[in-house]
Parts: sequence; C-alpha cells; structure tokens
Amino acid sequence: MISKRRLPSFAMLLALAYGLMLASAGAQEAPRKLRVAVLELDYAAVQSETSALYGPSIDVGSGIGDLLTTDLTKDGTFAVIGQEALRRSMDEEGFSDADRSDLVSAVKLGKLLRADAIIVGTVTQFDIGSQNNDSGAGSPDSKSHVRIEARIVDVETGQIQGVAEGAGESSGPSTILLGGWHGWARGDVNFASSDFQRTVMGKAVKAAVDQLSGNLIVNASKALASAAKREGVVAGFDSGQVILNIGTSAGVMPGDLLEAFRVTREVKDPSTGEVIRHLTTSVGVVKATNVDARSSVCTIVSGSGFQEGDLVRDAQ
Repeated sequence: MISKRRLPSFAMLLALAYGLMLASAGAQEAPRKLRVAVLELDYAAVQSETSALYGPSIDVGSGIGDLLTTDLTKDGTFAVIGQEALRRSMDEEGFSDADRSDLVSAVKLGKLLRADAIIVGTVTQFDIGSQNNDSGAGSPDSKSHVRIEARIVDVETGQIQGVAEGAGESSGPSTILLGGWHGWARGDVNFASSDFQRTVMGKAVKAAVDQLSGNLIVNASKALASAAKREGVVAGFDSGQVILNIGTSAGVMPGDLLEAFRVTREVKDPSTGEVIRHLTTSVGVVKATNVDARSSVCTIVSGSGFQEGDLVRDAQ
C-alpha cells in the first residue's frame, strides 16, 4: 500500500512514481501525480515587439501560460493547478509582472498553492516579418518566430530540477496575420481560440508551446529521476553494518558515501491538517562495501543510532 503522506521533496516524490511505474503490473494503487503550477510567462524581453504588433494591452505571457497549462493537463503526467486558482493566489499575494521570473517569489507562490513544483518561463522571441512572395502576385508573405524557455522548480527545496525550450515558426500571406479577428485592439485575446491559432503568429505560438511542453516533460522527468536514483532507506543491520534498499541498479558502487537522515517532525497546515513540510536531522555517513543490484551493505563512517526507515542519499 502506498503511503498517502507527502514526501520531503519533489525529487523523492518523483522517485516513488518512477519506481512504481517499473513495478509489476499487478500493483493496485497508482502513485500520486506531482502537483504543478504554470506561472504566467515573463515576456519583458519581447514586450516592445508585442506592443508594436498588437498594442500594449496584450499580455502575451499570460496567453502562452494558458496554452502551456492546457498542454500539460492533456498530457496527464502532472496534476496541473488551474490558471484561475493561480491568478487568485497571485492577486492575494500582490504578485507583480516583475515577479514572473523571480524564483524566490515563484517558490513562495508554489507553497501557497500547495504545489510540488512550479514552472517558470520566459518568452525570448516573438516577432514577425515579411518575406518574398515567389508567386509574383498578391501581398508578400509574413513569417513569424516564437521561442520560449522554461524551468521546473522544486517548491520544497527551491532548486531547478529541469529545463526545456520550445521554438515555432510559421509563414503565410500577410493578409492572415490577424485574419478576420480584431480582438487585439480591445485587449480581448484568447490564445486557444481557432481565430488566433489560424493566424501566422498563432501557428508559431502553438508550435512553440507544443514543443516546450513535450521537452519539459521529458527533460524534467529525466533530471528528477537521475537526481532521485541514489535515494533510498535503511533496510536493516548485520554485525554492525548498515544495509540499504538500493544497489547497483540505482547507481551505487563500492566505496560510495551516503548520508542517512531521519524525519524528526511533520509540519502540518493548521487549517487543513495536511503535511506541508518534513524536518530532518542527519544521522551519519555510511560507505558502501558490498553491493548487488537491489541492496548495499555499508560500514559506518560517522554517526550512530541508525534505524530502519532512515532516508539515505548521496553524501555532500
């Protein structure tokens, strides 16, 4: 039976999910999905271009954030917090546009939303230009370029656990730059609408977001799984030696040093009773001496009082 309590960190939670996916098909309970929030993207680097194209009232970062949220929700890898809840929390915290790329502010917001991780993104390119129309008739074609970067941040530790980018371009007659859609002038914009997505810029935006979401899922998962590989627990003792539940399949080799930690306190939200943080203390350091695929026998390098269930990870 999988424990329902919240694990100490985003990386450890992903390790649980990763391990259970590799378990036998007979498992009856699926792991809890990582709870993720997508912050409205910072687009300060391209604001002059977007203002020149569509006026200053258009929030490109918000529109792209909505599309990214939709992509990740449809994929199903993460449990994605809705944009309405995100914006409500941003308003309550007085979150400004300048905070969109600030990791400290993002982590604070993520904790307020009880997220495991928060995705912070930046629009680095958003432009459109003319190119020759080889047909010799009609107006010249337009070609748009969009590039986006994103980081996935562990709310528990504040560390960046994965990065990704997405790029898109599209070209077509300049007459379909806006098509029959004039919502830009009013600031009435829905990036997910068919009106926008059939424009030259809309197609480039969608391509960039689709690529970003795919890369974000793959790259973040790889980075977190790698970080979590050498994390396990103390499984037992034998003649003064400590036995761990991880071995060569988790990357442990003879001579490796690992540190053991004990959860000393669970901090709960007084309003909901949910565990929001685990406090730990170091027990000591062990050295792997005899390692097989699934376990490691270790000698004690420092510390004492090791107990079954103590967490272990790479010694710093």
